[in-house]
Amino acid sequence: MKHDAHPLAPGSWLGLLGGGQLGRMFCMAAQSMGFKVCVLDPAADGPAASVADRHIQGDYLDKEKLRELGQLCAACTTEFENVPAQSLAFLREHCIVSPAPEAVAIAQDRIDEKAFAQRCGLEVAPYAPILGRADIDGLADESLFPGILKAARLGYDGKGQASVANRAELHDAFLQFGGVPCVLEKRMDLEHELSVVVARAFAGETVAYPVAENVHRGGILAVSAVPARIDPALALRATEATVRMAHTLEYVGVLCVEFFILADDTMLVNEMAPRPHNSGHYTIDACVTSQFEQQARVLAGWPLGGVQQHEPAVMLNLLGDLWFEGASQVAREPDWLQVVKHPRAKLHLYGKREARPGRKMGHVTVLGDSLDQAQGLVRRIEADLDRPVGAS
Repeated sequence: MKHDAHPLAPGSWLGLLGGGQLGRMFCMAAQSMGFKVCVLDPAADGPAASVADRHIQGDYLDKEKLRELGQLCAACTTEFENVPAQSLAFLREHCIVSPAPEAVAIAQDRIDEKAFAQRCGLEVAPYAPILGRADIDGLADESLFPGILKAARLGYDGKGQASVANRAELHDAFLQFGGVPCVLEKRMDLEHELSVVVARAFAGETVAYPVAENVHRGGILAVSAVPARIDPALALRATEATVRMAHTLEYVGVLCVEFFILADDTMLVNEMAPRPHNSGHYTIDACVTSQFEQQARVLAGWPLGGVQQHEPAVMLNLLGDLWFEGASQVAREPDWLQVVKHPRAKLHLYGKREARPGRKMGHVTVLGDSLDQAQGLVRRIEADLDRPVGAS
């Protein structure tokens, strides 16, 4: 894949498929560099559309809407992995596109994704594809129990996943998922959950951000601490593995790879996201170049920005649970003064009109002289907001 010989000038239009908070932050970063952004999103009032220079409301498979986007914009990207790869392929006939639809297609299917990681010489958790009832009845590897059944496509934030202890529960979960293609993964005892965000330009130049250490609650990312408090050799392995995957894919754009680390330091690839990632939100406040500015730079053919981290940071997700006090079904706005009263806490709200339990409504990045200091402040903020973020 090649970019136009000349980098795009400020004032050029960049296109975005997707209207969520990742798109919102991309718009803000791109606009700060002088670009105009047009968003294609089915929703009338998504977080990205509210700040974009133009919003085309339409389905991602609507060729007329895609053509309108591609004819307006010099280059287009995506803000979430479930945008159909064929939409990107259609857009590529009209403008520059990154990442490539072939790369996105692999990341959209857990079975293809695991096979790709293995082709890169990396380990994944023991698994078996479950494409039909015959795969359940013929499953020979009992060591996969207890396991987690995951829909092969369209899953995120713990959705499309079910814990299964035996073949009967596997069968029930498969039926509950509607019999769609799935993958059964062995449940592993984890020491750490890590993620690495990299950016790769059209010419192959690649930069990697510091490794993040993540904590999930209910299948949703709750906290990311950066840099991860792990052995430097392990951090290097995770970074090298992510770069290897990006180069093998000939990936162009911002890519995140999540890893499971076992007690013996075995490193397993969990999944990859062909876009900026929740665990990389800290880069807005703690790094020379945010992951969103990096995405715009790649798309415009600009040089990559520096990825140096100014100081330790902890990112705290703000879920819709915070809007509901106790057992109340009536939403109320949290007291954000309890956050912004701390000079080193940076509040980011996504402009979503309706709060729902489990819905990502914003995040806070806390900076500190050390991770311990930042994490201590995170705990105070959680307490001030009445409940641990992500609790149910």
